[in-house]
Amino acid sequence: MSEQTQHPDIIRPYGDTTGDGMVQVSFTLPMAPGPKAEGAALQLATKMGLDPAMVVHATGLGGGESAYTFFVVYGRAGHLVDLGEVVVREREYPLLAAKEANLAIKATLRRKLIVLGACIGTDAHTVGIDAILNVKGFAGEKGLEYYREMKVSNLGAQVTVPELVSQARKDRADAVLVSQVVTQRDAHLRNTRELAAAFREAMGDHRPLIVVGGPRFDPRMAEELGVDRIFGRGTTPGEVASYLVHALANKELLRAC
Repeated sequence: MSEQTQHPDIIRPYGDTTGDGMVQVSFTLPMAPGPKAEGAALQLATKMGLDPAMVVHATGLGGGESAYTFFVVYGRAGHLVDLGEVVVREREYPLLAAKEANLAIKATLRRKLIVLGACIGTDAHTVGIDAILNVKGFAGEKGLEYYREMKVSNLGAQVTVPELVSQARKDRADAVLVSQVVTQRDAHLRNTRELAAAFREAMGDHRPLIVVGGPRFDPRMAEELGVDRIFGRGTTPGEVASYLVHALANKELLRAC
C-alpha cells in the first residue's frame, strides 16, 4: 500500500507516474552557457534537494562580462506535501452575477458604488487593472464598468499616492483598487504600505476600502500591509465585484449598529 493511500493528506509531486516526486524548476545563473554552467546548475539543483537531477534546457542570455544562462532542470524531490498544514485565505463570500451585485448595491447603498482604480508609483503595467475595470473584462466576465450600479474611474498608470488619495476624497470613493505588477526588490510591498499609510493619515476610519492585486502578492498579507483585501493572479472581475458588495454591506451594517 502506498504512503499516499495510507495517508490521503500526504501527497508527492507528479511527473511521469503517480507519486514519483518529479518536479521541474527554472532559474538563471550569472555565467556564460557551457559545460561548467550546466555543472553549476546541477550543483544548485542537488543542493535544492533534487536527486537525481538533469538539465533539460539551457539558453544563454547576453554576452561578455554580463553573460547569463537560463536553465530548466528536471529531477526528483524527496519532500512530501502535508495538506493538513496548508494555509490559504478562503473566499468567505458568495460569487454574485452582475444582476445580483447590482441589486445588492441598490438595496444596501441606495446609490451607485464609487470605485477608483490605478497603478501607483512607477508601475506602468495596466493590463491587470484594465482586466478588472474595463467593460471587455477578463476570463469571459465583463469588467466593473459593466455594472450599472457602479461608477468606475480608471486613473491609469504611474499615479502617485497623494494623487490617488486626493481623487478618492474628491469623488468620495467607496473603494480604491490598485494593481502592482512591478515587484523588483519588493516594490509592490513597499508601495502598498505607503498607500495604506497615506489613506489612514488622510481619512482615518472614513477611508474607502483598499483592494490591491498583482501576481506576486500573498492574499494572507492584507492585514500586515494595512489593506482590506489582496487578490492574486487569475482574479476575475466577478470575484472583485462580489467582494466589494460583501465588504460594503458589512460596513453599512456596522454603521447602523
